[in-house]
Amino acid sequence: MAQFGFENDIHSILKLDMPITNAPMARWQRKASSSNTSGLSALSPGKSANVSLSSKTPTKTPGKGKKTPSKMGGDRFIPIRNNKQMDVANFLLTKENEPDDGKTTVSSESKKAWSVTLNGYNIEDAKILHLGGKPLNAPEGYQNNLKVLYSQVTTPASLKKTRYISSNPERILDAPELLNDFYLNLLDWSSRNFVAVALHNHVYLWNAASGDILLLMKLERDEDYVCSLSWTKDGSYLAVGTSDSKVQLWDVENQKRLRSMASHTARVGSLSWNDHILSSGSRSGHIHHHDVRVANHHISTLAGHSQEVCGLKWSPDGRYLASGGNDNLVCLWPRVQEGGSNGEGQLIRSWSEHQGAVKALAWCPWQSNVLASGGGTSDRHIRLWNVNSGSCFSSLDTQSQISSLVFAPNYKELVSAHGYAHNSIVIWKYPSLTKVAELDGHEGRVLNLVLSPDCSTMATVAADETIRIWKAFEMDPAKKKAKERMAKPATSVINQSIR
Repeated sequence: MAQFGFENDIHSILKLDMPITNAPMARWQRKASSSNTSGLSALSPGKSANVSLSSKTPTKTPGKGKKTPSKMGGDRFIPIRNNKQMDVANFLLTKENEPDDGKTTVSSESKKAWSVTLNGYNIEDAKILHLGGKPLNAPEGYQNNLKVLYSQVTTPASLKKTRYISSNPERILDAPELLNDFYLNLLDWSSRNFVAVALHNHVYLWNAASGDILLLMKLERDEDYVCSLSWTKDGSYLAVGTSDSKVQLWDVENQKRLRSMASHTARVGSLSWNDHILSSGSRSGHIHHHDVRVANHHISTLAGHSQEVCGLKWSPDGRYLASGGNDNLVCLWPRVQEGGSNGEGQLIRSWSEHQGAVKALAWCPWQSNVLASGGGTSDRHIRLWNVNSGSCFSSLDTQSQISSLVFAPNYKELVSAHGYAHNSIVIWKYPSLTKVAELDGHEGRVLNLVLSPDCSTMATVAADETIRIWKAFEMDPAKKKAKERMAKPATSVINQSIR
């Protein structure tokens, strides 16, 4: 009986003459409902319209020929943030750019709990932007450095270029029988690229371009020796001061002595040219001016030193003559007046700040009123003078005897040669006098230092009987070509006028 009861229940459920309460909505009911909704939503406030409940199939395919109408509202999500959250978000944006020190070990769950307790919300939810991880590098072959606009890493092109100064000389020449005398000036470099060096009673010429060596002259007596050398501006003639109180003048091209001028009473240890005027300093403390164009060459005598004149330099513009002596004085003399004869020169200035013999003198090529002087073993100071005002505007203790000073115009530097106790060559930045480089190559004290015609190379001679060539001031090729174009060939003032 139970079986029959179950079948009757099944038949009653499957009968279609009773409404199905859970059945889906009929198709015609769905169309009517959608028509009513769209009609009501299209009404504008304050206006009436006839709503058609027709369910005819449209003649055009929806979506073609008509743009989808924009719906009013409900299509964007605008988060609501209070002012406090915006401040926190701004703080987080700036905080993300700071590097992590790696010291904090608080877990993310603890941070979230603290944030909810203190702020009332999770601080992570207040972030506006969150960038995580490092950016990926472009694949090899797709990188184009020319399109990089900003970079925090310095590239080699943006680094400041520093020139290389070799600590080793480019060439070493033997100088046997060189006199180890601090007060003598035994080396000079001509504008025609010839280096003259005095070895006892001989004078040799070294062609810096070809490397050839030539014996120019030899003194007649073996007990005599050469004390000083100086080239004319055009490099055609060489003045030679000797221990027998004479000054000889040599024509280098023809290897011929033009004249021998006698006016001093002691050895001539320093020489300097100013056009046709040759100035010579003697052990007697006197300075003589010689006009080499005339027979009576001695035209003036300067008596400002009480001991040997070991330093003598005319300024590049020819206005002043600077002299240094074993009496620790630096003297400044005026230009030689035309037509003067055996007159006494008037001293312009005299400085006595040095505590040792002043042999090293150099005029600044780019500042005609600046004179540099260096003291001997008891002084060791480099001093920079303004000859117009007479003031010493810079001074430096080099801790070593100073034998020579030269200005290097290619990099606006000052070079000093030293004797006891360092026996080195030092390059200083002008005018700060900060050390750029120190060259230690000589095994004895450096006696003289001269610069090449292009100012890129210097030659030093020392008590170790060697001449060393240093390439320390080579210019950039573009700047070098521009300088060569501006340079004009020098003409000899005294050519064909020496008797």
